[in-house]
Amino acid sequence: MSTQPTGIKADRTARTIAITWQDAQTSTFSFDGLRLACPCVECKGGHAHMGKITAPERVRDAPATDLGLDALQSVGAYAIQPQWSDGHNTGIYSFTLLRALSGFAA
Repeated sequence: MSTQPTGIKADRTARTIAITWQDAQTSTFSFDGLRLACPCVECKGGHAHMGKITAPERVRDAPATDLGLDALQSVGAYAIQPQWSDGHNTGIYSFTLLRALSGFAA
């Protein structure tokens, strides 16, 4: 299973981020699902919980809100960092994390 993307597309109308991987698979995540899975220390509840993956089915089944995406930045060659409309921007989503969640993408 590849953890390197060949393309990343944010669709603000559909409120999704689609990632196409080197093995030609595509994972499409809702904004709400990704925000729920934020890996930052604040969202995880402290350093002791860092590295723990949010239950993937929670990402898929996240309740819809009006959350928007203000910006999406690359972090080196290993991650993306969204700026959410709720002001949160400290989550760095590694490609390894996103691929682990991809079986439960929308």
